[in-house]
Amino acid sequence: MKAFVVDRYGDAGTVQGRDVPDPRVGAGDVLVRIHAASINPLDLKIRAGDLKVILPYRAPFVLGNDLAGTITAVGSRVTRFTVGDEVYARPDRNRIGAFAELIAVNQDDVAARPAALTAEEAASLPLVALTAWQALVERANLRPGQKVLVHAGAGGVGTIAIQLARHLGAHVATTVSSSSTDLVKSLGADVVIDYRNQAFETLLHDYDVVLDTVGGETLEKSLKVLKPGGIVVSVAGPPDPTFARELGAGPAVRLAMAALSLRIRRRARRHRVRYSFLFMRASGDQLREITTLVDTGAIRPVVDRVFDFASTREALAYVEEGRAKAGKVVVRMAP
Repeated sequence: MKAFVVDRYGDAGTVQGRDVPDPRVGAGDVLVRIHAASINPLDLKIRAGDLKVILPYRAPFVLGNDLAGTITAVGSRVTRFTVGDEVYARPDRNRIGAFAELIAVNQDDVAARPAALTAEEAASLPLVALTAWQALVERANLRPGQKVLVHAGAGGVGTIAIQLARHLGAHVATTVSSSSTDLVKSLGADVVIDYRNQAFETLLHDYDVVLDTVGGETLEKSLKVLKPGGIVVSVAGPPDPTFARELGAGPAVRLAMAALSLRIRRRARRHRVRYSFLFMRASGDQLREITTLVDTGAIRPVVDRVFDFASTREALAYVEEGRAKAGKVVVRMAP
């Protein structure tokens, strides 16, 4: 099959299109012929080797973390799906490889594709929608009437998190550039902060939850907008000891992660709030919840641009250069 492979960790030149063997299908796997896949900042971090401690892939490996397609074969223990089913998925972090014609995915990580969506729209959702769900529903336990700040509301995670928070009955603030104001308002944002010209930390106060996708100074300033007992869930900040335990990391890695997050955890305690690092996980069950929200109109995907599969390297560059205006960038297979 054709695939885009990371030959070695490094810059854009390390990703090459080539023929690779078809994936092996385990007893609990489904084999999916991919119709579309989407680009995530995670792909760029993996390619560069920034996450080798968490995700120690051995090069060469196929890149890609989101997909939509059709099941073409099932393993002997598969009970949830049959050949011909239209599905979408975020593969387990140890089994990525969506920039390819085929992928084998455990049935537990797959869900039926939302009926109203094209393959390109569906492929844009799994990673960002699962991130939003796990941050707001699982980690923050967001409830009706609470106040949530979603950073980078026009981004892949942000566009879905705003809609999910609104569906959950929360008051939603977000940070964007002025050109994205109308978009995020249409998604359900109540308060829109122009991050280039306004200081969110002086305008917002007594928030229950912050979803941080930026890290750095933005993360530290976010502590100031939370009321006592609030929580900032970050996908861009330093990993914390809880994540190290979830990862099953060894003692050295656990100590390193504790040290990396010590400063922000101490600052959070001084503000009487909590800091939590999130690295989303694959979940077919949660994707089924998201499918219901899509099919009922509570969530809609936001797609910035679609590239042909042959132009996957160009699609990666488009994201890396910050040229995407809103939502996700998708690559599609030839019909």
